[in-house]
Order: sequence, then C-alpha cells, then structure tokens
Amino acid sequence: MTSTPSQAELIRFLEDRFVCAQACTECARACALRASLVDPDGTEEQELVRRKGIMCAEVCDATCRMLAEQTQLDETGLRVQLEWCRTVCLESAHVFDSRPGAEEAAASCRACARACTDFLAGLG
Repeated sequence: MTSTPSQAELIRFLEDRFVCAQACTECARACALRASLVDPDGTEEQELVRRKGIMCAEVCDATCRMLAEQTQLDETGLRVQLEWCRTVCLESAHVFDSRPGAEEAAASCRACARACTDFLAGLG
C-alpha cells in the first residue's frame, strides 16, 4: 500500500529535484564550453574529449528539462534518465581528468553525478 507523502517529504523531494536540475545545468554549460575549446580537427584524444563534452551537455540538458516539467513524471522513466545522466557524467569526468584545463568540467560532471545519485536515493 502506497502512502501519501507528507508535506515535509514533498518539500524535500522538490528541493532535491531542484538541486539536481541545477547541477545538470551547470554540468551542461561546463561540458559545452569544454567541447567548444577543442579543435574539431585535432587528435583522436581531442576528438574523444569533444564528443564526451557534447554528449554530456546533451544528456544533462535533457535531464534538466525532464526535472523541470511540472506534470507528473513517470518514476521509472525518471530513474532511467538519472542513471543515464550519472553514468555519462562519470565517464566524461574520467576523460576530462586527462586534459589540462578541464578540471572545472570534470568537477561539474562529478557534482552532477552526485546530485543524480542523491536524488535517486530520495526516490525510495
């Protein structure tokens, strides 16, 4: 039997959702910036950094949009999106770790992954 969430639980859910959406936005911005700084005709390693930056920015943007929807969200779909975002962020952070000057993007990716993890934990 499912119980109705208390007002405090609902407020906590919305706060966690906002924190996660904000982390996704910041990560998307940092990854898009990192991708834009890489020479598109660069080495294979530079191309990997560029592709990961673009992919992470797109996934984070999609996750943020999903979190920002005011309608009832399908919890299963939300879980899948958050897991995907967390995975892509961690992969991107790992790739950025090998690039000088990409520390901020790597940190944003890790912060976003933590926010997704925390929000998933709050979903129950």
